Amino acid sequence: MAAPVEIRVKRVRASPDPLPLPRYQTEGAAGLDLHADLTAELTLEPGARVLVPTGIALAIPTGFEGQVRPRSGLALRHGIALLNTPGTIDSDYRGEVQVLLMNHGQERVTLHRGDRIAQLVIAPALRAALVETDDLVDTARGDGGFGHTGGKHEPRS
Repeated sequence: MAAPVEIRVKRVRASPDPLPLPRYQTEGAAGLDLHADLTAELTLEPGARVLVPTGIALAIPTGFEGQVRPRSGLALRHGIALLNTPGTIDSDYRGEVQVLLMNHGQERVTLHRGDRIAQLVIAPALRAALVETDDLVDTARGDGGFGHTGGKHEPRS
């Protein structure tokens, strides 16, 4: 296993009852759990979306990004998803990490202070050097777009 990348974390609000810092829940987990830094319960009606604060800011090193991803349990049990999945935290962003949640379920969902609402995955972020050209190398797929590689589905009888 590669050595961990050091990420500096700053709490953005003083609190007499600070939330735990994001952490991996298991040895093999790819994502650190992010917590809702709420001062009161927050109820999401079906179809509603809300920006939920986490109470932390990060200093992600150059050459890396933070990817904010949904938690599968929230999606399965309550229909809670992230609208901009994965959300990207750039290495030069120093503001509070916030999570854009949406209730795709059919019942209201109440969030509480400290609820685990998303995962944070730290990943390498390569920079591209675009080179304009008049020709691209041909491939078997060519310019086939959406659904092109999935084949044709016949209706069942």
